[in-house]
Amino acid sequence: MKKQELIHLHGLLAEVSNHYEQNAGTPDFEAYESLGVRPTSIHKSKTDHKAAVFAIATGITSDITEETQETVAAQAD
Repeated sequence: MKKQELIHLHGLLAEVSNHYEQNAGTPDFEAYESLGVRPTSIHKSKTDHKAAVFAIATGITSDITEETQETVAAQAD
């Protein structure tokens, strides 16, 4: 993937995370925040943006996974 494509994906995931934060909860973005790489940080390397994409995606998906693993009692019809 090219650097420009990674930056675009990074921006899209940042929008998804903002929307998720406003509507669904508070995902853990500590790993993402500690990187200090934002979609607008075009001077950062491709490797930095790749790490940020993985960190923000992990933050979103881990929170969703925690929500969906709640047990539901089985019922017979």
